[in-house]
Parts: sequence; structure tokens; C-alpha cells
Amino acid sequence: MSGEIEDKPQPLIEHLIELRSRLIWAIGAFFLAFIVCFFFAKQLFNLLVIPYKWAVLWAGLDLSKAELIYTAPQEFFFTQVKVAAFGAMVIAFPVIASQVYKFVAPGLYKNERQAFLPFLVASPLLFLLGASLVYFFFTPMVMWFFLAMQQAPGEGEVAISLMPKVSEYLSLIMTLVFSFGLVFQLPVVTTLLARVGIIESQWLAEKRKYFIVIAFVVAAVLTPPDPLSQIGLALPTILLYEISIYAARIVERNRAKTTAVEAALNETE
Repeated sequence: MSGEIEDKPQPLIEHLIELRSRLIWAIGAFFLAFIVCFFFAKQLFNLLVIPYKWAVLWAGLDLSKAELIYTAPQEFFFTQVKVAAFGAMVIAFPVIASQVYKFVAPGLYKNERQAFLPFLVASPLLFLLGASLVYFFFTPMVMWFFLAMQQAPGEGEVAISLMPKVSEYLSLIMTLVFSFGLVFQLPVVTTLLARVGIIESQWLAEKRKYFIVIAFVVAAVLTPPDPLSQIGLALPTILLYEISIYAARIVERNRAKTTAVEAALNETE
């Protein structure tokens, strides 16, 4: 088995030197992406505002009502910094992930590397799927919910209008993106745990009712305090949990087949 490991014994200082090299590449990629994203920060923020425009249209309002404000001189500047950092993390993630893999891979067996690679590809794809769900559906839905609370002036009533701040809107959409992106990693995490034998599909199925309660609690913590976004996060989480149970069963069946084949080979020998 030791012959399948490509890594050669190295003193600690050489591992630290390699770690420093990987960190330099990762940080350099993030810094370069940050500079580019900061140069286009306003354009990127305008892309993030599109779901708000959709919500304004859903509410039957004129697009001229789709405006954001900032109340402190430095607020929009720091908002652009956050937008640039957010975009840089997305752009530089493939480089960062590849550097982590290159640092870890030499110490893995060949079959372990082959098993790990699909998850390395699936993880960003699932994150993007969750982020897309936020961008195209949940953010417009949440903003429409808040816009519906506005009050027109009338007899005995004053006008109450929604005027979102640029920093608060960015915090809202970033919170939703990261929440959904992390939740969509559930099948990856549970499948990895099933592969190493830490959890079993039967155990996941038995704990289903507890997980449903936890899903709603986590959704209440991660999302804004409105029922639409909380239910919108909890329901996909429960669906992903069911997918995780199915994926764990596939892993267990494959493991059983592999064990049966190895036992048959041992008997023939």
C-alpha cells in the first residue's frame, strides 16, 4: 500500500515551505481577483440589484421606485469593498481549492484521490446551484414580501416607503447566498462521512424527524425574520437531507459489492 503514495518522506521544514507556497498562490489569486472586482464594483453591485428590480415589478410598482440609499459618507465605499471581496472569493475559489488539493493529494492513496476528486467538483457546483436559487427566486421573493408592507398615504394614514440602504441590501443577499450555498453542501458532507463509515443511511433515516426541526431552527437563525425566506431555506434543506440518505445508501451498496468481490478473490487464492 505504501507504494501507492506518491509523497516521499520529508522533514517538517519542507512541508512548511510547501504550505507557504500554496498559501502564496491562494492569497495571490484572491488579491488579484479583488483588485479586478473592486475596479468593477459598481457594475457588480448593479448585478446584485437586479433581483430587487424584479421584486419591484412583482409588486406592481414603477422601476423608478427601485432605488437604494446610503446614509454615511463612507458606507457605499465599504459596500464596494465587500462586493469586491465577495466576487474575489467566488473567482479565486478554483485556485484556492486546487492549492488545498495539491497540498493534501501527495499523502493520499490513489484510490483515495480518485474518490475525493468528484466531491471537489461537486462542492462548487452545488454552491453555485444554491446561489442561483437565491439570486433568481428567493431574493426577489423576500424583497417583494418587504415591499408589500409599504403604505400609501390616505385619510388618517401616512406614507410608509421602503428605502433600503446599500450596505443592508448587500448583507441580506450575501447572507442568503452563503446560507443556501452551505446548505447545498449537505449531500457532499454526508456522502463523505458515509464513505469513511462514520454515519449510515439507516441512522440518517431514523433521525429524520429531528433533522426537520433542526432545519427550521437553522433557517430561522440564518435568514431574515420573515416566514418566506425561513420556509424557503428549510424546505430545500429537508429535500437535500433525503438526497443525502439516498447517496449514503448508494455508497453502502458499492462498499458491500467491493467487499464481496474481495472476499471472493481471497477464497480463490
